[in-house]
Amino acid sequence: MMMKSSAGGVRRLLGSWCVQSSSCFRSANICPSRRCLSATAAVMDNRVITIDNMNPLVKKMEYAVRGPLVIRATAIEKELQAGAQKPFKTVTKANIGDAHAMGQKPITFLRQVVAVCLMPTLMDDPTIPSDVKERAGAILAGCKGSSLGSYSDSAGIEIIRRHVADYIERRDGFPSNWENIVLCAGASEGIRGTMKLLINHQNGVKPGVMIPIPQYPLYSATIAEFDLHQIGYYLNESTNWGLDIEELERSYEEACKDCVPKALCVINPGNPTGNVLPKENIQKIIQFAHDKKLFLFADEVYQDNVYADGCEFHSFKKVLMEMGAPYNQMELASFMSCSKGYMGECGLRGGYAEIINVDPAVKAMYLKSISAKLCPTTLGQAVMECVVNPPREGEPSYKQFMEEKTNVLSSLAERAKMIVETFNSVPGMSCNIVQGAMYAFPQIMLPEKAKAAAAAAGQAPDVFYAFQLLENTGICIVPGSGFGQRPGTFHFRTTILPQPEMLKTMLEKFREFHTDFIKQYE
Repeated sequence: MMMKSSAGGVRRLLGSWCVQSSSCFRSANICPSRRCLSATAAVMDNRVITIDNMNPLVKKMEYAVRGPLVIRATAIEKELQAGAQKPFKTVTKANIGDAHAMGQKPITFLRQVVAVCLMPTLMDDPTIPSDVKERAGAILAGCKGSSLGSYSDSAGIEIIRRHVADYIERRDGFPSNWENIVLCAGASEGIRGTMKLLINHQNGVKPGVMIPIPQYPLYSATIAEFDLHQIGYYLNESTNWGLDIEELERSYEEACKDCVPKALCVINPGNPTGNVLPKENIQKIIQFAHDKKLFLFADEVYQDNVYADGCEFHSFKKVLMEMGAPYNQMELASFMSCSKGYMGECGLRGGYAEIINVDPAVKAMYLKSISAKLCPTTLGQAVMECVVNPPREGEPSYKQFMEEKTNVLSSLAERAKMIVETFNSVPGMSCNIVQGAMYAFPQIMLPEKAKAAAAAAGQAPDVFYAFQLLENTGICIVPGSGFGQRPGTFHFRTTILPQPEMLKTMLEKFREFHTDFIKQYE
């Protein structure tokens, strides 16, 4: 298979924009003469916001998961729809953890509850199970005017916040105060809203936020937008992306020269790495954060996604409480979402944050801050109610719910294993065990000629590889440089979400492409 240059795809993308622009001029009866274009340029030069004077922090932020590769993948989809001939018939978007887009079916109980909330007349439908009606009735009773279309409190519908606290208490075995629960439009909004509290440059020195490398780009993007200082600590690829305390110490000490470290973010299970932290490791992380007086961010949205034998999810809240004083008095924000797990309801935007041990005055300011956004989507809140208050044994929906949940998670476990086995069987690739979450983050060994070709194309080597993969196979991944990686190493992130048959096809394409790519550039 001859590799096709991605540069041509980019030129086609730009060319398409130019053609569309010209047609816009014609449709508006604007003469595209030099004089008219000059006049148009003059008008544009008078715009209040220009690329030169706009917020530089917005220009600085990047979000690799939806970057240039995804834009090109979408353009290729449109080219295929228009009849373009390519070496593939469809685009596989393995760049983002969007389960339903990859063929996962919704959980029946969850959708039924949301449906009844949106259309309360379904309460009279005899085919709707009684436990579905009970959940929907409780949600609607907590809504103003008994309608999901009304605003909720800024922190969310009270009955759902109470049920989130009950869920956490059942999970951890320690009390949870519902007033510490804030519902949000996905965990991302909760993380951003909490991190906003750190913005305060004292004597011109930025607050620092410690994040793992590799990391989920939400963190680097938010840190850039909020003008905070990013402190990267490397995960240890040789120990299945373990988190070494010595590395935390190194990154902290180095960062103290440039900022005031204020927070430590941990993603468990890991994104993009798929690692699951053992309890003993979490204890040491908590001790480190306490010693350095750091606010803890625990991103735990993949807590239901644990696959590997011997691995178990331990929440930071539970471990912190088990450790007792002084650790159980530390400031901690934990985050959960309905987008991941077995639910995969990404578009409905539901999530929660549990924020404990913060100064009451700070909490009041935080609640004031989120009130400016009025409230999180009530659809997402209803979904979170189903996540934290699922069917109980003996209820009519229980059997089907458990079957659907188990099938999703067991299938994900099989796909995680399939991806690792395939990548580790391809020369020039190595992949750690996917212990949890929804991604693999394999390392690729690229020949010097490939690196030279990437430099000639003005791209990082892993970006060049990813564009070549997309143009030749239709598979869209995210280069490791979008998440961060040790200098001199190259990786990519792919989801494990394509359904089994689609995944088999994708992996065979991967094997063929990588083999041909290495042959071309060795």
